[in-house]
Amino acid sequence: MSSSTEAREQALEVAERLSPTGPVVVKRMFSGAGLSIDGVNFAFVIGGTLYFRVDDQSRAEYEAMGLEPFRYERPGRIVTVGSYYEAPDEVFDDDDALRDRARTAWQAALTAARKRPGGRPRASRRRKTA
Repeated sequence: MSSSTEAREQALEVAERLSPTGPVVVKRMFSGAGLSIDGVNFAFVIGGTLYFRVDDQSRAEYEAMGLEPFRYERPGRIVTVGSYYEAPDEVFDDDDALRDRARTAWQAALTAARKRPGGRPRASRRRKTA
């Protein structure tokens, strides 16, 4: 099974556990799978790890727990994406903790989207199919 297939399955499981809060969409993203609500990406799964969107306040919480930001390799360097951090272990055993972290991540993503020119989330580049 490919890593993108495994990531999609993990993301679908997270989306299902979040379903009481509303519809969560799972889409392919690089070699992983992204999770979004109302077109706003708030989390993704890649390499077997769930990452949540953070802001300045929540980033401090993740760092205090010893969690790491998302990193990937480019030729000759490692790129750190400080806006997404590993999910804490508690979310894998506790649906309430998962929903709380997802809600905070979604709020961080909404805030970041509002700061972009135009003040709205990026529109999907893909056409919707019926």
